[in-house]
Amino acid sequence: MIQNLISSLQRLAEEDFPVNKVSKYLQDLSLNHNSLNKYAFYKNEFYTRNLIYREKSFEILVICWPPKTNAPIHGHEGEKCWARVESGNLYIGNYKKLSNSPLELNMINELSCDAGYLDGPADIHSVKNISENFSTSLHIYAKPYEACDIYDLKKGTVERKKLGYFSIGGKMC
Repeated sequence: MIQNLISSLQRLAEEDFPVNKVSKYLQDLSLNHNSLNKYAFYKNEFYTRNLIYREKSFEILVICWPPKTNAPIHGHEGEKCWARVESGNLYIGNYKKLSNSPLELNMINELSCDAGYLDGPADIHSVKNISENFSTSLHIYAKPYEACDIYDLKKGTVERKKLGYFSIGGKMC
């Protein structure tokens, strides 16, 4: 199953990830939940970013969300990224940047997303597990990046944060 996903994304990379094609492919993707188990690592204290596969053109992650945890408002460096809820219920807030100084973001939409929901491609968003149980999401990032901007609306700041993985290829780091 995962190898089919990788092969399909390699073909879509040759076309520079056309949004409609990738979105349709991911929406229609039938993944056996067990195919992600090898890559899914759960911690009660924080969400985990688990790398399934990475190459120059894209990376595939499964993110495991404990109940009531969240990722702050963050950017995706102008690259295309998709997130598909695999289990649980995630709240996704999508934003548009209006100004850097002072920092001003406009909420485009707020979504309560059950398993099967596909979001993307996202530019600036926040994610929160609103479920009482763990949630998981599958993420595809076209043109992987090493750091992203974190937006703090209360402080009016943007902070650059280095990204890492909790596991790679099914093995904890």
